[in-house]
Amino acid sequence: MALPSLSAAYILSFQFSSWYPQFSSKTIKSTIIRQLPPDFVEYLDSDGVIIPEGSENLFSAMILEDDSDDEAGEPEKRYSFPDLDAEIRQCIAEYGAVFPKLNFSSPKDASWILPAGSSLKCTSPSDIYLLLKSSDFANHDLSKDHVFEDCEEHPESYDLELVLRKWYSIDRSRECRCFVRKNNLIGISQRDLNYYDFWNDSMTQEKITLAIKEFWLTEVQPKWDFSEDYTFDFLLTRDLLRGHIIDFNPYAVRTDPLLFSYEELWDLYQSGGSPALRVIDSRAHPAANTNAPVHQHNMIPFEAFSMSIGRDIDEFSKVWHEELNKSMQDE
Repeated sequence: MALPSLSAAYILSFQFSSWYPQFSSKTIKSTIIRQLPPDFVEYLDSDGVIIPEGSENLFSAMILEDDSDDEAGEPEKRYSFPDLDAEIRQCIAEYGAVFPKLNFSSPKDASWILPAGSSLKCTSPSDIYLLLKSSDFANHDLSKDHVFEDCEEHPESYDLELVLRKWYSIDRSRECRCFVRKNNLIGISQRDLNYYDFWNDSMTQEKITLAIKEFWLTEVQPKWDFSEDYTFDFLLTRDLLRGHIIDFNPYAVRTDPLLFSYEELWDLYQSGGSPALRVIDSRAHPAANTNAPVHQHNMIPFEAFSMSIGRDIDEFSKVWHEELNKSMQDE
């Protein structure tokens, strides 16, 4: 398998602020906040689910913060980001609602922590903080060691950025991941690994492949001057004739090749020809999602978060069972 070597400059070309200015007209309207509070990273990396003071809405106010002292008798540190709260609220007022990400990663693995059906929809600063603190994906962006893992060198400086993207309900069935190797579009994969009838119609497949190739030739290839190897996520319109960019990612093992392997993609590059399209062709497909929730490894009940703060496993177990019994008696 031949993959490009990773450098800090290569990885940084995929952070949101690097590519958004060139592709702002072909992607979701977004706001980048770079001057974050000095202790913002400390807050995101701290234990417990604590909402910064002044950022709450009615939903997040339900979170039970731990008011008890720690083992040394010292109170937990409280956080407050009034200036950042104001910037976020201004952006929400402009967009109606937002979904957040950091330099590279969105907290989609933590979407379960917001009200059911909201799908990352944030209407207050506290929604954003709650998502980011609960996400393993977002945590990746906090440390240079994680971001530049396997790189030949690390940059001298790396600054966290908060990205607020205009929220709207995305039909994930129309999302694709596209693979470009040595400036050749070689593969297109269905991104949501569920079975959909329309993906398996031969004429529709041809239409999708042609639409994506045309978009890449006219809108991506002339503007993407960072490297010859990259991937981009693409959302097709309802008529499957057009679309817009969701994100760019490195052409590297850290980026999920979905229905391909990187060995297969290398073979496709060497063979040349039109880009290959991979889809879930039956409900029995080995890669097809089951009924289990996506990112289920990162899910625990919302109430468990609030009850677990400041308690060891035995204390938490006792309190959790007491609450369950109380709930059953109330019913």
